[in-house]
Amino acid sequence: MVGLEGSLLEAGQALRRGEVTSVELTERALAVADEFGVYLARFPDHALASARRADRDFAAGVDRGPVQGIPLGVKDLIAVAEGPTTAQSVVLDWGTGVDAAVTRRLKAAGGVIVGKTSTMEFGCGVPDGTKPFPIPRNPRDTERWAGGSSSGTASGVAAGMFFAGLGSDTAGSIRMPAAFCGVTGLMPTHGRVSGAGCVPLASSLDRVGPLARTVRDCAALLEVIAEVPFVAPEFTGDLTGLRIGVVREHHFPEGADPALAGVFDEALSALEGLGAELVEVALPHWSELTTAVLVTASCEALAQHRSELITRWHDYGVSTRAIFAAGSLISGADYVQAQRVRQVARRELTRLLEDVDVIASPVASIGAPLLTVVADEAGQQNADVFGKINTPYWNGVGNPVLAVPMGETADGLPLSLQLAGDLFDEATVLRVGEAFQRQEVR
Repeated sequence: MVGLEGSLLEAGQALRRGEVTSVELTERALAVADEFGVYLARFPDHALASARRADRDFAAGVDRGPVQGIPLGVKDLIAVAEGPTTAQSVVLDWGTGVDAAVTRRLKAAGGVIVGKTSTMEFGCGVPDGTKPFPIPRNPRDTERWAGGSSSGTASGVAAGMFFAGLGSDTAGSIRMPAAFCGVTGLMPTHGRVSGAGCVPLASSLDRVGPLARTVRDCAALLEVIAEVPFVAPEFTGDLTGLRIGVVREHHFPEGADPALAGVFDEALSALEGLGAELVEVALPHWSELTTAVLVTASCEALAQHRSELITRWHDYGVSTRAIFAAGSLISGADYVQAQRVRQVARRELTRLLEDVDVIASPVASIGAPLLTVVADEAGQQNADVFGKINTPYWNGVGNPVLAVPMGETADGLPLSLQLAGDLFDEATVLRVGEAFQRQEVR
């Protein structure tokens, strides 16, 4: 069956014009077969009840905002009262009856949560076929990975199983799957969206954010879930007066897809054509900060899981326990030094962002890899894949970052443009991304 078509905001307009009902959209969403490993659990009865409530509100003239009556998916690191939260691990089961702060906001705004979406175990590692969970697949090619760790949400949006959804990002877990599946994903400023009720991986790096088909849809979702108030910008398509810093260093390694350079240059030309001024820049302390993020993630994850690792070692997936256990090899002094690196890089990046409004780079230098590559138990092949993903740097500094499709690899797989802005300046990042996306779909 054909999945949901169009954007979240387009569906909202159709609902308000009476051209379709929320029940009809929800039934269509629930009828789509899960051939891509998107769901850990579906909530058909609860979803249809929410849809009927939304339709009653529309009929009564009650408008709760952009997600009212819209089918949505939620990553299984984020608590939803209708089902258990497992973080796709046999080690954890938070049980039912609890909503995360972001889930409460979605429900209060009339959103229809159709199910919990698949992830990597505790939001890290690679697919593990030895565990009793679905392996998320890419709708563009089911032999390829959807990206981690907000895999199910990105795959579900791309496949039309819901209009949008929530993911989380510790080192690229919103932007990577958005890039590999050809959808749009926003990692908000650290602290913009509450993480209460979300399974932590590394709390100083973790962020919750939206994945959707369009930049406008991501902006609409951010308005709903933001703990710190956010007002979406006026989307005019005009970038006159904006300066965009262009990053190439470290982003075009050996083994990058042959199409990447040309696709990136075309994206930059499009931004310039919209009125932006392009400035070549280098990100301060790229290698050091990337390492600091990986050190921080391993240490903070170990702090969360030390007891369970001792008593339930074999219940964790191979790649997950390797990442967590690596934290035991890092000293307290190393961890402190990593935080110093983050502070220095943040200060220098702040100075750089006084000269440019947004910084542009590729999300990754490759398209979606084969599942056989990322699930390589020896680790060499997946290490090569992760070395071509340009996302961890931004988790270390806390800035908002958007991933928006910009073209395709030589094999026809999606490539994505990464746009980063100043702290709490999602509005400018979204403005640039929307203008670019608007001219891309003409």
